[in-house]
Amino acid sequence: DLDTKRRMFVTTLYPKIKQSSNDIYITSRDGDRLDNLAFNYYGNVELWWIIAQANAIGKGTLCIDPGLQLRIPQNVDGIIQDYNELNKTR
Repeated sequence: DLDTKRRMFVTTLYPKIKQSSNDIYITSRDGDRLDNLAFNYYGNVELWWIIAQANAIGKGTLCIDPGLQLRIPQNVDGIIQDYNELNKTR
């Protein structure tokens, strides 16, 4: 039966990440990657998307050009909660 074998593809939605006085700002260096920065600041490489979303970067690559000022949001729990809320019915 075709109905039981259909695949559904959904788009993942990412929350807007507001600036906070707790945010950390860094300047990227040669060889920096979003996943490595996420591990360094959050202890989890899978949270790379938070840094990418906060800085409007990372479309198609985890590599970052050196010399960019990057905002590293610190309200990770709140950001993940917003992410889960946006994607809960998916």
